[in-house]
Amino acid sequence: MKTLPRKDQIRLKAQVLFREKGYVASSMRDIADTLGIEAASLYNHISSKEEILQDICFSMAESFFVAIEPISTEDIAPDEKLKKAITAHIGVIAANSDASAVFLHEWRHLGNPSLADFKLMRRRYEKIFAAMLEDGIRTKAFRVVDVALTVRTLLSAMNWTYEWYNPKGKVDPTAMSVHICKLMLDGLRS
Repeated sequence: MKTLPRKDQIRLKAQVLFREKGYVASSMRDIADTLGIEAASLYNHISSKEEILQDICFSMAESFFVAIEPISTEDIAPDEKLKKAITAHIGVIAANSDASAVFLHEWRHLGNPSLADFKLMRRRYEKIFAAMLEDGIRTKAFRVVDVALTVRTLLSAMNWTYEWYNPKGKVDPTAMSVHICKLMLDGLRS
């Protein structure tokens, strides 16, 4: 089995630690201890704890965009597009629940300009889902709803799956997606 580069090892250990203790409560010493190295050795691979947080947050954001953007441009019915987007979003979370937890909660600790950039990315992502809903409303596939509230409700439902999803459990990401799709689409259609 190939050993990961040290920077990747640091990120993986840090994302577990940030999820368990929180970013603020986690120190460079804590990260080094989980790797079995001296804290000073970390600086040979990273410049700061915030660099790790930036890497986790922006890598996860990129994963979400890579999953959703192609779907957003498909020429398919609005309800099918939303189903695919929900499935893709949950798939990203299920693929790495530790990084997802950090992405969803610890981003607030990013410093500027990273924080401002991250907020712009979040709004851009929300707009993708808003456009799907607006298209569904326009074509009468969905009833008229408050789009901003519906997007936030949908994202909230999907984003909390990291908290209870268990890769070894009975419910897989596809089953989660089917359940959330049914709840959301039934509500949008009634």
